[in-house]
Formats: sequence, C-alpha cells, structure tokens
Amino acid sequence: MKIIAVCNQKGGVGKTTTAINLAACLAATEKKTLLVDMDAQCNATTGIGLEKDSRDVSVYDVLTNQKKNGAQASIKEVIIPSEQITYLDIIPSTVDLAGAEIELVNVIARERQLANALDDIRGAYDYVIIDSPPSLGLITINVLTATDSVLIPIQCEYYALEGLAELLNTIRLVQKNLNRNLVIEGVLLTMYDSRLNLSKQVAEDVRNCFSGKVFDSIVPRNVKLSESPSFGKPIILYDIMSSGAESYLSLAKEIMQNDV
Repeated sequence: MKIIAVCNQKGGVGKTTTAINLAACLAATEKKTLLVDMDAQCNATTGIGLEKDSRDVSVYDVLTNQKKNGAQASIKEVIIPSEQITYLDIIPSTVDLAGAEIELVNVIARERQLANALDDIRGAYDYVIIDSPPSLGLITINVLTATDSVLIPIQCEYYALEGLAELLNTIRLVQKNLNRNLVIEGVLLTMYDSRLNLSKQVAEDVRNCFSGKVFDSIVPRNVKLSESPSFGKPIILYDIMSSGAESYLSLAKEIMQNDV
C-alpha cells in the first residue's frame, strides 16, 4: 500500500483537484484506492459527490480518539465506498477538523494519530491519496508522518515558488524526526497556459529548482476541470475527453510506472 500526500501550504494551486482526480484515475485503472480528506474545508469530500457533514463519524473522530456510542471510532467505520467508481473509497472530512489541532495538543504521540489509524488498513489498498490542508500545522504534520511520499502541485503563475522553502524545510524536519522514509514523489505543474510566456518561464524555473523531480504530465487551465467539482464528479466522469482528464490519466500512469 502506497500512501501519497498532495501537499502545498499555498492555497489555490490545484491541490484538492489533484487529490480527487489522481485518486479517481488510479481507481479507474482498477487499483484499489482510498481518498482521505484531511482539510476542514471538505472540498475533496464534496468534490467527489458526498454531502458535507452528512456522516456521524469522520476522519476527525479517528484523529481525536472520539468515542461514538461508547465505542472507539475506528478508521474502518469512516470509509465510504464511492458510488461513482468501483475501486474508489473515501474518508470524508467535516468542519470539526478545524478544531482538531487544539484538541490534539495534549495527546501523546499526537503527530502519529493518522499513521496509527492507517496501520489498521495497511494492505487493503494499492494507493491512499491524502488531500492535505493549506497550512503547515499539526494536521499536515500528521499527514507527512503517515505518508510514503509527497506530491507537490505548483501553479504556473507569478509567486509560484513563494513559500515552498517552508514546505521543504517541514518535509526535512519530518524526515529527520518522524518519518525517515518520506520522499518527494514529484512536483506537478498546474494551471499551465501554453499561450503565456509566464507559464513557460515558471515551468522552466520549477524544473531548474526541482531537477529530475518534475512530472512530465502538466495540468492545463481547463474549464471542464474547474466545473467538475460543482457537479460532485472527478473529471474522468464529467468530461473524459477534456484536456484535464487527459492530464490526470497521464499523471496516474506516470506514478504507476515509477512504482514498477
């Protein structure tokens, strides 16, 4: 079971879009895949077609060791099979997750809550894709401690590399103290517009900065890709012929080839 975190503390870079569509494309190739929403905004939850706050238990209950009806909430309780794609399951988030960092302050080994929970389902999936929150707080530390690799989406716009030093420093600290096996899966260029010199320049800068770590797949600016979350569908179900669908299918293929 390979766990991949989609992570960037900068908002609006296509992080949730990437998590949803990468998970959907992996599942479409008949890889048993789990999408974990670790963002209190619940965008991955609603973007995959689930109602926000529609469940009695969520990833919040697992992280904070909450008890439901006198029994400990387990990660298996919060997994929901997708009604859209056969090989895809989802662990939804709720707005309660926003308060989890405060509640975890006095918890022993608080950085390992997610890792310990995922151990209970190890081997049940080929891939686990985690949508991280747009911050470098305790929830993100939990994600990085639990994961095998980090996929970093970077938008091809001005200030694209701003703040990445903090993310890379956090990754190094987690590697040193909490998760020695953590690696960078790769950097994904998003919101690319081939008509703009700026997009081409940013792409070149990113390739120079992350030599050998940038995916060949590039996600373009695509109207269908922007529309699909409002319909609660991944792009391969909303418009399989779109350039966005082509890009994420290509990304899934790259990741699978890298694992061979």
